[in-house]
Amino acid sequence: MRTERGVILLTSRIDRNHRLITSLEKGTWTSRTYRGAVLKQIHTVISYDAYCFTTVDPLTLLSTGAVTEDGIEAIHDRLFINEYMEEDIHKYAELVRSGEHTATLHTSVNAQPEQSPRYINILQPAGFGDELRAVLVNGDACWGFLTLYRKTENPVFTEEERLMIQTWTASIASMLRSTSLTLMDEITSSSPEEPGILITTDTFQLISLNSPADYWLSQLRMLEHVGPDVLPRPVRAVSSHLQRKNQAERADDTQITPDSPSKVCIQLPDGRYLILHASLMQQLAGPDQIAIRLEQAMPQDLLPLLAESHGLSSRERELLGYVLRSYSSKEIAAAMHISVYTVQDHLKSIFAKTKVSSRRELIWYFVSRFQLSDEPAI
Repeated sequence: MRTERGVILLTSRIDRNHRLITSLEKGTWTSRTYRGAVLKQIHTVISYDAYCFTTVDPLTLLSTGAVTEDGIEAIHDRLFINEYMEEDIHKYAELVRSGEHTATLHTSVNAQPEQSPRYINILQPAGFGDELRAVLVNGDACWGFLTLYRKTENPVFTEEERLMIQTWTASIASMLRSTSLTLMDEITSSSPEEPGILITTDTFQLISLNSPADYWLSQLRMLEHVGPDVLPRPVRAVSSHLQRKNQAERADDTQITPDSPSKVCIQLPDGRYLILHASLMQQLAGPDQIAIRLEQAMPQDLLPLLAESHGLSSRERELLGYVLRSYSSKEIAAAMHISVYTVQDHLKSIFAKTKVSSRRELIWYFVSRFQLSDEPAI
């Protein structure tokens, strides 16, 4: 049991070290440079052997970019699967919901880490013995996740170290929020400011295009390794979809056949996302033409865009949001005030529309698109 003097000394150390992080609020940072500075400051008082520092979209809790080191990057896919598809302790979404914004693995399982599948199957084989997790919440919004790791041969994280991270979470979250715009600037820095527009015939013959469209076509051709005379497959795909939809509508003069928009979202090799949206141009004379709009998508735009492109209903989109926050079927039922059987019915409908066969495939399909590449900051 701690003495009163011990508690005072502990509080004093935590208060003194609190300034290590809050002092960074006065600097001018980008999202990457700020996260690098935070990691360096933390390391002066809390030792760690590896780290993963991720910014997230507060509406979806989906990653908008992570800085990691090689040891974690090597197991990142398995950590991803554990986070979204396996039962385990103090997952990020659960820490956000619980209000307990920090936790250590070793303490949470009462010094029996073998109780955690993440420890047994991922961390221990990689040589890690403990992890300290923090969700970075400012007000009601979460702006990032921070996880520190220690090797098996080193001491586990202490309660004092957890409390120290706990006192820093609000300041770090506030700075992640303020630097989120600079992160978007970095993501869009090499993209055209104006949307690309191109016009094709119904047989995929390119008629005209503007300069941004020419740029995006060159990016798609590099992605597909095709020459300058080839119209990339995503352009042909949205054009074909639009024509099929138009033919279905013309087959019934009294009722428009419901269908998803003629849109597609493509991830480019450098991590950017490109939206293509086809529209029918009705000519006053001559055959109809197809206009394709090409523009970069922001991470926070992707989930609703993908949900729309697959024709998900508003209820299905709501349920998908809970799935991506790691809610179980029982938790989803309680949150949406429906039965577990209705949850399963909605999931089956979503599976059919997105052409997946399981919750695991669904999560991988949506969430993997948000793992934007971010060069290590330190």
